[in-house]
Amino acid sequence: MFDQIPRTRPHTPLLDQIDDPAQLRALPEKQLPELATELREYLLYCVGQTGGHFGAGLGVVELTIALHYIYNTPEDRLVWDVGHQTYPHKILTGRREQMLSIRQQGGLSGFPKRSESPYDTFGVGHSSTSISAALGMAVGSPDERKVVAVIGDGAMTAGMAFEALNHAAHTGKDMLVVLNDNRMSISKNVGGLATYFARILASKTYLNMREGSRKVLSAIPKAWQLARRAEEHVKGMITPGTLFEELGFNYVGPLDGHNMQDLVHTLRNLRNQRGPQLLHIVTTKGKGFGPAEADPVGYHALNKLEPEPKVQVAVSGNGEKKKKSPKYQDIFGQWLCDMAEQDDKLIGITPAMCEGSGMVDFAERFPERFHDVAIAEQHAVTFGAGLACEGQKPVVAIYSTFLQRGYDQLVHDVAIQDLDVTFAIDRAGLVGEDGPTHAGSFDLTYMRCLPNMVIAAPSDENECRQLLYTAYQHQGPAAVRYPRGTGPGVAIEKTMTALPIGKGRTIREGNNVAILNFGTLIASAQAAAEKLSTTLVDMRWVKPLDEALIDQLADSHNLLVTVEENTIAGGAGSAVSEYLNRRATPVPLLQLGLPDRIIEHGKHPQLLAEIGLDADGIEEQIRKRLEAMNKNDNSNFSGQAAAL
Repeated sequence: MFDQIPRTRPHTPLLDQIDDPAQLRALPEKQLPELATELREYLLYCVGQTGGHFGAGLGVVELTIALHYIYNTPEDRLVWDVGHQTYPHKILTGRREQMLSIRQQGGLSGFPKRSESPYDTFGVGHSSTSISAALGMAVGSPDERKVVAVIGDGAMTAGMAFEALNHAAHTGKDMLVVLNDNRMSISKNVGGLATYFARILASKTYLNMREGSRKVLSAIPKAWQLARRAEEHVKGMITPGTLFEELGFNYVGPLDGHNMQDLVHTLRNLRNQRGPQLLHIVTTKGKGFGPAEADPVGYHALNKLEPEPKVQVAVSGNGEKKKKSPKYQDIFGQWLCDMAEQDDKLIGITPAMCEGSGMVDFAERFPERFHDVAIAEQHAVTFGAGLACEGQKPVVAIYSTFLQRGYDQLVHDVAIQDLDVTFAIDRAGLVGEDGPTHAGSFDLTYMRCLPNMVIAAPSDENECRQLLYTAYQHQGPAAVRYPRGTGPGVAIEKTMTALPIGKGRTIREGNNVAILNFGTLIASAQAAAEKLSTTLVDMRWVKPLDEALIDQLADSHNLLVTVEENTIAGGAGSAVSEYLNRRATPVPLLQLGLPDRIIEHGKHPQLLAEIGLDADGIEEQIRKRLEAMNKNDNSNFSGQAAAL
């Protein structure tokens, strides 16, 4: 058991011999527990240096070793769910010495990535996709190839997982699903009796007898049905696997997921079994690291260890320590509690993101009005729609990329019916080290096309609070999108005021160029505006647009520039372009936003600089457009670029 994150590289002589799983498979089985200890300590060291997810990875160390030991990866396909748990997998598959680059720009991804390694068979950042992908591989592969999906008990709550289980049983293809139960939500106890029965159910003797009986008794349907029911009743008394048996899987478990000998023995027996198999293991998230075992939620991920500070803490002008700016998720959480005190019809909904969405206080203070629906984004949206039908005021707190999974419900169940559901959309825009699977790059685009929707993009902390209040007061579908992390440090007004829907505000007046800012890139836009002496407006609303303000700017400026942290295609700038094209006298428009490509992981400021959305990049792109316009039209823009 480790109680501290090692600051220096640990001594790992056995692990250092493993550059690919073939070398792992050459080890004597008795050395695997020692390898697990070294792998666990090395994982702790790496995450201490880089930051990242590690609680889930610590919990699957033994499973990862056992799977690569028994299966001929990468020829045999190993498909991981979610991706948080794959750091041990990366270490064992030739990326050990690259782990110190994980989640950094140009380094390893924090998730499985097909272009990174042949051992990463399927790219994944969100949950509940592994069984579907693995089944597709099983159907599309030669019969001799083995396919394994590893899925957590939380991910098993999603409808997609059960859709895949149902289809897998229908196809009858050979595949193994490993259910990693690390929150005790399915099985509370794993003891000697449970382990004994798990080994019996996976034994060749039992499985051969079961298959032989099926062949004999299938000719006598009533006898086969009676035998099946007897087997199900026996299993139901000693295991929680009746549900999976009814779906058509041969259930084995529960098994201690940290007992290497039992894992290897069971996987060896299951590897060559025919048809869909499900192995249920019970693990401890954060296994081997005391603080993480005690607080698996708090230690889901870790910031990198920083050296001891050598400078004094920053202080304000009156000598007091400067307060850190609150995260946007916490601004939402405080607003939700304040709003709930005023309106007893408010009901908060989250698809398994209580902590990440800032809803912990709300859940404690208003437990009867808090609903964590698990990893079920589609259900979360339609559940909110049903509440709205009964006159309640649902607030769905959901990440931008998670709402993508509930898009049909947003269209069919909310927008078309014009139901009063408020969406608090977190993680809008780029998310830094988590990369493209978690980046909220498309929400303005996919929401803007929906009739009845109103969409707000606050530029700072106080505006976020006030626009949440405004959206909540609106009678119909409304969305407020805000990013991960903290804002610029604007004072937050306790009093909540409804702002005019579809009205922006002018921040500074300038000449020739007007920058129309949508969202939290306001600081960069303002810095560029001051250097260029341009007008800057905070649009606040993507839908409806402030058309009167756009008309005013178009009539008094030679170039309009839109700035947003959303894909340019179909985003806020496209909305402005569509409106300008309807005018009798259109004005040139420069749209700045996320380019039409996948933006990889890295620190948020680095990524913004890379795509030209920091202050310098915005300024440079405006200068280039003005220079081009100056060359093409000397009458209107003569000398303007030179003056800038």
